Amino acid sequence: MKPATVRFYFDADILGLAKVVGALRPDVTYPGDPGAQMHGFARAPCAVTTTDTPDTAWIPYTAADGMIAITRDGRISRRVAELAAVVHHSARLVVLTSADAGTVWGQLEVLMTQWRRIERLYEVPGPFIYRASRSSLQAVELS
Repeated sequence: MKPATVRFYFDADILGLAKVVGALRPDVTYPGDPGAQMHGFARAPCAVTTTDTPDTAWIPYTAADGMIAITRDGRISRRVAELAAVVHHSARLVVLTSADAGTVWGQLEVLMTQWRRIERLYEVPGPFIYRASRSSLQAVELS
């Protein structure tokens, strides 16, 4: 098995979605992920081992590993410490927004309608935060 390149980190606030997508894709991880083998790739366990890891701890980790972090925490861009971590570490975040993302099914719908656009963001350097809904993917001004 070849080692998987993990490109996407799903935050603890969307753990149900993370487990669904992580069971299908070797390039996805989440807090407490034990790792997996699929499609000829081996994904290592996630270095973020607990769901209560503060945002200011997992943001630098995901940025250092070149991942795009996906979360449902719409307030992350308004909190001083979290926004500073995004900017300082050149992190890349996608926030699933709106009432559409209130359930695992809704989160999956938002993710899948925007997936190809989110994948293209992997080539874009950070820092950035994008808000994703079923109908749009929009950059958030980092100020």
